[in-house]
Amino acid sequence: MKKLLAIAALFILCASMSVIQKKKKVIFFGDSITQQGAKKGGYIDLIQNTINQNNLQDQYELIGAGVSGNKVYDLYLRLDDDVLAKKPDVVFIYIGVNDVWHKASYGTGTDQDKFEKFYQALIRKIQAIGARVIVCTPAVIGEKKNGENNQDSDLDKYSASIRKVANEFKVPVIDLRREFTQFDKDNNPQDTSKGILTVDGVHLNDKGNALVAEKMWEELSK
Repeated sequence: MKKLLAIAALFILCASMSVIQKKKKVIFFGDSITQQGAKKGGYIDLIQNTINQNNLQDQYELIGAGVSGNKVYDLYLRLDDDVLAKKPDVVFIYIGVNDVWHKASYGTGTDQDKFEKFYQALIRKIQAIGARVIVCTPAVIGEKKNGENNQDSDLDKYSASIRKVANEFKVPVIDLRREFTQFDKDNNPQDTSKGILTVDGVHLNDKGNALVAEKMWEELSK
C-alpha cells in the first residue's frame, strides 16, 4: 500500500511539474510587418528579449507567422496549417494594411464587409480550439497627420470594423491605429510621410517595432 501511495505521489508530482513547465505558445499572425517582426530588431524579437531579461524563457514560446502581401482572406486560407495545427495558447492577429493599401495600388484589396466576415471567421475558429485571441488595428499607410495620407479614411473605417468585431467576440484590441496617429501627431512637426515610426510609411523602423512590442507585451503579460 505504501509503495502504491509513493508511486501515486510521484505521478502527481511529475504531472504538476509538467503543468508548471508547459510553455505558453504565442503565434503572431499577419503580413510582411509581422514577417519582419520576427527578424532581429523586429517587434517579436524585442518581446523575446523582454522575456529573456525577465527570466521567463520557460513560460513563453513565440512563433512568427507573417507572410508578405497577405490580406485577411490569406490568413483565413492558411489558418489551419500555420496556426490551429500548432495548438497555440495565444494568437495575435495583425492584418489590414494590405486590405486597404492594395485596393488603391493594385485593385486587389478587400471590401470592408468581406473584411469583417473573414475577421469574424478567424476569431471564431481560433477561439473554438480554446486559444486566446488578441487583435491589432492596422497602423498607418503614410505618417502625415491623420487625414492627410491617401488611405487614412479607409484605415479608420477598417480599424473601426476590427474594434466592432473585437467587441462582438470579447477580445482585447491593441489599437495601433490610434497609437501611431497620436505619436505621429506629437513627433512629426515637418509632417513627413515616413521616418517617424516606419521606414517607408508602412513597415516599422526601430521606434515602431519598440512601440508595437511594448503594447503587445503589456497585453500578453496580463
